[in-house]
Amino acid sequence: MGVIGTIITVIVVGLIAGALARLIIPGRQSMSIGMTILLGVIGSFVGGFLGFLLFGKDAGDGFLQPAGIIGSIIGAIIVLAIYLAVKGRGARR
Repeated sequence: MGVIGTIITVIVVGLIAGALARLIIPGRQSMSIGMTILLGVIGSFVGGFLGFLLFGKDAGDGFLQPAGIIGSIIGAIIVLAIYLAVKGRGARR
């Protein structure tokens, strides 16, 4: 897989992870598709980091794995929950 294929894969996995995180977390999140992709990509990094801390696995074990996709979704849920908590604090002032 070349560089373009890797970038497209990251964008698609980011979109899926971000969209699923937005569906799982209740409430209204006013985000564009670009922000949803960014949420998923950041969630992938968070999920990958947590997976490495918990299980000692890294990207050397394979780029696209089911556990990696699940970790991306979990990471995106964590990032979205933190984003909504920080955004909610600022809106109350």
